[in-house]
Amino acid sequence: MPQNVLLAEDDRAIRHALERALTLEGYRVTAVADGVEALAQAHRTPPDVLVLDVMMPGIDGLQVCRVLRAEGDRTPILMLTALVETADRIAGLDAGADDYVVKPFDVEEVFARLRALLRRTGNGAFDEDAPAPAPREPRTSGAQVSAAGLRMDIQARRAWRGQRELELTRTEFELLELLVRNAGIVLDHSTIYDRIWGYDFGPGSKNLAVYVGYLRRKLDEPGAPALIHTVRGVGYVLRED
Repeated sequence: MPQNVLLAEDDRAIRHALERALTLEGYRVTAVADGVEALAQAHRTPPDVLVLDVMMPGIDGLQVCRVLRAEGDRTPILMLTALVETADRIAGLDAGADDYVVKPFDVEEVFARLRALLRRTGNGAFDEDAPAPAPREPRTSGAQVSAAGLRMDIQARRAWRGQRELELTRTEFELLELLVRNAGIVLDHSTIYDRIWGYDFGPGSKNLAVYVGYLRRKLDEPGAPALIHTVRGVGYVLRED
């Protein structure tokens, strides 16, 4: 069955071009011009995934994202943004977005990120001839994993550092789980991209660095050792130094 995409973009040319491209790719697309319409449509007919422009009149993409998350809506959200500063990207992730694409973008990158988001939620349709993504660690019902003073309840999707519970987005939780399960092992960028997003966005992508930085902000405590370490030119490792 075609996947339903709700696209909100106030630039008519971009909206029409992306709507056409997504339709040709096999998605069923509902395109709207602002955040008010996006929220109304999301409430009327919940989509499989949302594509939201950040800068829209009235209610912008970040506000749409915050409203949906406050309502308990966990539909995957891909943000489109012309803002390239790390702080701006963090704002989108903090609002509850799952991923972002920076304008001007290649439509193939949008397709790849949508496929990855839909795979993670079990809503994606797969080409039988496409290569399978790298296997992930099996998740046992009710399983708990721990390392370096961190504890995670996989089934409940809760995590703690010591006695402090961490408020994590879905992507942050999955990234932390991968690091905890492989504590002391340096994971390269390609491995992390493949395990978390199901696609390697290449050496030019800053997506992983943004998520790691945001996760560090939630993990770090004054006077406590840092837990996520950068191995320059290779990747990241979780250890308590």
